[in-house]
Amino acid sequence: MNVYAVIILAYFALVVGVGLLTRKVAGKSASDHLVAGRNLGTVVCSVVVAAEWLGGMSTIGVSERAFNTLSLQPIFYNISTAIGMVIIGFTVAAHYRSRNVHTVSEMIETLFGSQARHVSAVAFLIAYIILAYVQLQTCASVMAPLFNVNWNVAVVISAVLIMIYTYFGGMHALAVTGILYLVTMYLGLGIAFAVGLGKVGGLSGLSETLVAMGGPENPYNPFSAGVGGSVALLVGGLLGGMAAQASIQPVFAARNVETARKASMLAGLIVAPFGIMTAFLGLFARTGLFFGEGVEVTAKTALPTLLRTPEFIPPVLGGLALAGVLAAILSTVGPVNFAVVTIAAKDIYHGIINREADDRKIVSTARKLVVLVNVVTVPLAILLKGAVLDTAYVSYAIRAIGAIVIVSGLYARKLVTPLGVKLAFIVGTVAVFFTMVAGQRGWFEVDKTYSAVITTLAVILLSTLGDRLFGRRARHG
Repeated sequence: MNVYAVIILAYFALVVGVGLLTRKVAGKSASDHLVAGRNLGTVVCSVVVAAEWLGGMSTIGVSERAFNTLSLQPIFYNISTAIGMVIIGFTVAAHYRSRNVHTVSEMIETLFGSQARHVSAVAFLIAYIILAYVQLQTCASVMAPLFNVNWNVAVVISAVLIMIYTYFGGMHALAVTGILYLVTMYLGLGIAFAVGLGKVGGLSGLSETLVAMGGPENPYNPFSAGVGGSVALLVGGLLGGMAAQASIQPVFAARNVETARKASMLAGLIVAPFGIMTAFLGLFARTGLFFGEGVEVTAKTALPTLLRTPEFIPPVLGGLALAGVLAAILSTVGPVNFAVVTIAAKDIYHGIINREADDRKIVSTARKLVVLVNVVTVPLAILLKGAVLDTAYVSYAIRAIGAIVIVSGLYARKLVTPLGVKLAFIVGTVAVFFTMVAGQRGWFEVDKTYSAVITTLAVILLSTLGDRLFGRRARHG
């Protein structure tokens, strides 16, 4: 077995072991299992939030897009997320924590009623199932070449690893392993970035090489690959974070309101630099300087292939960097899968199917759903393949609907009606998928984030105007 595989196996044996040990403190109640008893401190809470964001999108997704665009455009993913988390800290974090909710849809219920919660829960469930299978794909992109197995086997291996510690530990497992993940990913990829920058001749040497290959005149200008695409990354990240169950769930688990606020802002500071490293690694791979003849390098496999190339980095350090990549991916897959479980358990099962369920029944159902989530996402990861960031932003677009609804409900409640909220989720979600189909068929090109935002604002506005016009007429006969 090669040195890369040995390092990865040893590391993840440790991760799974830590996850299993948390079983002793998890599962006593729904609050213990789903939000760690609402007892996370500032540092731990911020680490779990950051670890959720620093996943397959920040590694495989960012390096893939940098490889394709020959630019630093994809750093906007991490920058927008970081700014979004700071904004959350100053705005909605306190509201989320003070209302003692488990899900974003529960928060919507406190603002607009139970029917709005049910409709939003279905939309969020769709969003997170999409994100869950995309994250599994990013993990398989690393596991398949590393262990010399085919794509299907790599997807299943990834799913099993996540299922074990999520099933037994719940939010406690994600909190403890999140700390371990964050240290590994920054250490491993930080070393790879430093080594690579020296080997390509520094910033000037890399820029000259990329320009000679036909890249933009200034590859370090994140707008150089297209202003529209860059702004879409920014808007999607800013809005998507405010209604992101996976990254907001640790905020629900914070010890108190002040902890929730501080943890959100600190998480932003942790998230921001990471995408810069992985984008540069994608650019290092794009130069082709380190690969021999016959080595096939695609955008999706550029990062793991580069880290397994001795001409770029010594095997031991490459193995550590690969562990960092997988740590990043799995640190997100766990919370994302757990977000699906939480939405399904609290909003669908407890909120609609069995409102009388006690804590024991909810936890039992949540654990069964962990297995069911993998049954659903594994075949999707195997069958549906596309660009990582592009596909993931379907989830962000749907969550942007939730962000607009929640911000409106908290700060402009009189301008939004419950009917408008329900229609916004229904019409907005349909608009996202219609925009995708339209682009694929060549009918027209509109970014799905723009589609979600414009449709949501239009529906809310028209609903409010209709209510004031026709509602007033009905009241006055």
